[in-house]
Amino acid sequence: MNYWQEAIDLLVGGNSDVWAIIILSLQVSGLALVVSAIIGVPLGSLIGLHTFPGRQLVIAIVYTGMGFPPVVIGLAVFLLLSRSGPLGFLGWLFTPSAMVLAQVILALPLVIGFTMSAVLAVDPALRTQIRALGASPTQTTLAVLWEARVGVLVALIAGFGGIISEVGAVMLVGGNIQGSTRVLTTAIVLETRKGAFDVAIALALVLLGITFVINLALLQLQGTLLKAK
Repeated sequence: MNYWQEAIDLLVGGNSDVWAIIILSLQVSGLALVVSAIIGVPLGSLIGLHTFPGRQLVIAIVYTGMGFPPVVIGLAVFLLLSRSGPLGFLGWLFTPSAMVLAQVILALPLVIGFTMSAVLAVDPALRTQIRALGASPTQTTLAVLWEARVGVLVALIAGFGGIISEVGAVMLVGGNIQGSTRVLTTAIVLETRKGAFDVAIALALVLLGITFVINLALLQLQGTLLKAK
């Protein structure tokens, strides 16, 4: 069977279920990445630019988080959001909100770690020069971030790649409910278990295609930023 043709038929054939899965995948991972960037880029900058008690411990925790198994994160979020958990009152379990939370926790260490590395790679003399010109701490941080912008973009690419392709966490906290919390990765698992390998492979090709297009766009942006240096 031509699985490429199967993937095309799923997309252009107006299959509403498939499009709902694709849209939800992009919404969940996109929102998780935005939240991770809002939190992670400033934190990565803070860790990279400042010395404080316990800094080495924080860095060790970040590095550990970068390799944390997604299914463990899913279990932790499940327990947090369960009825008997401390966040059970939110009623997020088996909803897209729970999936976003799990993916934020997964992406955050990646964004923080790569941002920190990018900031540390900036010549320390630049900070000294900026401060000598009378820049405030905030202005200094922004200037360093701009200099490290390519590395920050790599942090976002790594964060997105880590969450769009994971399955364990979103399946645990989302439940893989059709029309509600089913995303591409969990749909692929379901179709494989059903023996519908043609559909599973077609969905996998769709996932790979989406990932490729988004990463290609980010790489094009990276090239633009390199030329702007």
